[in-house]
Amino acid sequence: MMRALWSAASGMRAQQTNVDSISHNLSNVNTTGYKLEKPEFKTLLYQTLQNRTTTANGEQKPISAQVGLGTRVASITSDFEQGPMLHVDSKSAVGIEGYGLFAVSGVDDEVYYTRNGDFTWSQGANGLTLCTSEGYQVLDSNGNEIILPDEVDAKQVIISKDGAVGYTDAQNIFRALNQSIAVFQFNNDAGLEKINGTYYVETEASGAPMNEATTPGLKRSIINQSYLEGSNVQVADEMVNMIVAQRAYELNSKAITTSDTMLEQAANLKR
Repeated sequence: MMRALWSAASGMRAQQTNVDSISHNLSNVNTTGYKLEKPEFKTLLYQTLQNRTTTANGEQKPISAQVGLGTRVASITSDFEQGPMLHVDSKSAVGIEGYGLFAVSGVDDEVYYTRNGDFTWSQGANGLTLCTSEGYQVLDSNGNEIILPDEVDAKQVIISKDGAVGYTDAQNIFRALNQSIAVFQFNNDAGLEKINGTYYVETEASGAPMNEATTPGLKRSIINQSYLEGSNVQVADEMVNMIVAQRAYELNSKAITTSDTMLEQAANLKR
């Protein structure tokens, strides 16, 4: 019965984490570039009550008797399934269709990766620079900042489907900047480490970033100007998951109550 108490308690803790993750998903249903997080569970160690040799009467017992000791959260992974493309008025906003992630230069010149393409042109030391809302510089395929010439208006900028950046001059002629927005892929997106906002950093589990512009064999992503990728959270699915998690939490709570009642009855046998 004590095993039942601890097993049910571990189940309540696991389901609480499950509800926390679902709540986090629902709170970010309108966050640009947000990716659904899914908790994964694993069983705890098993305790052997009887081995598989013989029974108490000396009879052959080919199957052992083991009882599990509960569960715990094994991991919370991000689901990089494609989110919807949402049209916006900004010409500096871009949305990805495919497996790629944008690269931006973060604090201490560390490279962050994101699906959030809500970029803007910001006045920097060298001119108008393509940045995120946090002020991180968006990198091109060569790892450099994307800077407009002094005479170019940000409203004239055109970003092609492959990420190439250019503009139309006063004669309405297209001029290429010879720069493309960098897009990277990873062998294991789920291995990326989540940091603040919708930014990720590479880890050993994710593998090294692969530049779509220079890595052969990769299916290149499509860059859509004046679009943003919405969150891939499905509200109806998450509400169902929350109901299931709540029921599981209640069942574990009921198991604790039942075990407590059984212990009380066993204690009362001496009276």
